[in-house]
Amino acid sequence: MDQNAMTRLCSFVATLACLTFAIAPAGAKTFRLATTSDAATLDPHANNAFINVLVLQQIYEPLICRDDDLKLEPCLAVRWEQPEPTRWRFHLRPGVKFHNGSAFDADDVVFSIQRAKAPTSNYGVFVDTVADVVKVDAMTVDVITRVADAVIPDKMTRIFIMDKDWSVANRSEKPQNFREKEDLFAARNTNGTGPYVLRSRQLDVRTVLALNPAWWSKVSGNVTEYHHVIIASDSTRVSALISGDVDFVHVLPVQDIPRLRSDPRLKVLEGQENRTLWLGMDQSRDELLYSNIKGRNPFKDVRVRRAVALAIDVEAIKRATLRGQGVPSGSMWTQYVNGWSASIDQRPAVDREQARRLLAEAGYREGFRVTLDCPVGAYEGVCLAIAAMLAQINVEVQVNVMPTTLFFQKIQREDTSFYGLTWGVPTFDALYTMRAIMMSQEKFGSASWNFGHYSNPRVDELVGLVERETDAEKRRAFIREAHQIHNSEVGHIPLYHLMIPMASSAKVTAKHRADNLISAKTVRIAD
Repeated sequence: MDQNAMTRLCSFVATLACLTFAIAPAGAKTFRLATTSDAATLDPHANNAFINVLVLQQIYEPLICRDDDLKLEPCLAVRWEQPEPTRWRFHLRPGVKFHNGSAFDADDVVFSIQRAKAPTSNYGVFVDTVADVVKVDAMTVDVITRVADAVIPDKMTRIFIMDKDWSVANRSEKPQNFREKEDLFAARNTNGTGPYVLRSRQLDVRTVLALNPAWWSKVSGNVTEYHHVIIASDSTRVSALISGDVDFVHVLPVQDIPRLRSDPRLKVLEGQENRTLWLGMDQSRDELLYSNIKGRNPFKDVRVRRAVALAIDVEAIKRATLRGQGVPSGSMWTQYVNGWSASIDQRPAVDREQARRLLAEAGYREGFRVTLDCPVGAYEGVCLAIAAMLAQINVEVQVNVMPTTLFFQKIQREDTSFYGLTWGVPTFDALYTMRAIMMSQEKFGSASWNFGHYSNPRVDELVGLVERETDAEKRRAFIREAHQIHNSEVGHIPLYHLMIPMASSAKVTAKHRADNLISAKTVRIAD
């Protein structure tokens, strides 16, 4: 048996030993969370999508965590400081073990941050200012930045730490090339330091995690087994909750909220999420894909983009489709985010007559046809409502709803003309969205989610000013200017901030968080 095969076998045996122990304690509780989609990959640096984080945060850990109140707290780093404007020092937690029994140390941190900077990583937005990562000693790491980046601690909450030796032994030194559907050992297997260990996985059906008895801390809840259950059908998912087949519904159809509220066996959790739904448009191709218009691209004309924005009645969507579960918005980020401005967070009035005039001025009096790509789940109905509204200005929209994994691969290949996306801000700072969504893709590279190629030189310049400005008020002024430019050019079309209705068994106690994450380690299930 070669060395790599032996390493994998030892890892497998160690995992089995953990799992056998993890399901043994008296009073063990299984927590079955049902949602619409699965983690598209288990590689912690391959696809920066919320659903991936929901699963992987149970397995892997960052240097700094957010507690259920979203405050920063020590995780794999026990403390940190900024000894110089461009240097952050992290003091690591001693005695931590990976799931395969290997010891955690500075080499793993250096490796993981460098891995997140790799061309195939989709986490570059969290390490965009990192110039170097230096091992000071076995339990101390310095992160050196290009500029004085004050939000490095916030960014480090999303860089999961991997075992360097395990990754190298299993040929996973670089992140999976997710957009090209690359197969990678780390995309199918895990080895974190977190409270739960991967037990089994059937993609798009169920992922089962078991409590890690060797975890360095102690869970505050009583969940010893976590099931991430995929039920795409809204009615089937709700029926599974009512029947007791699952304990928690993460994506709750808004029409079912009154019925579930009235059931004493259940509870409904509600609140706004730190997440915004917006539409992206291809502004780069000379000919629009999936359209009846040949030799031209309507979305390259700001008048067409403005016409689309004016035709969408978000208040009607909130009332009829969302049943009140949304906050209409003209902002690309929520009020939770540093840099939010109430004056910008206003939607233009619906004006379809003006929208038709703008289309005629742009040379599309008869309208055009385009495909709108949307993932299955929470805003599928919203995409259908948008199509009906755009039909009133002679823009014929064919809605293409697809599984989440296929959707992300499609838009990351830029095989799209028009798409809907929800975008959260895990750093709680506007630079995250400015860098990933507003900045020219050519300047940001593979970590960009600006798939429509919106581009403005002044916005690019302002991104640089924001990242290095240390005066808080000047920094917010730069953010407002960039946001105003972007919105005036309709770089994207923000629609609404999401509400998060969830439901659970009355026996389940779980915190409603604005980042929409459910941490199994804090969930408690009563007898």
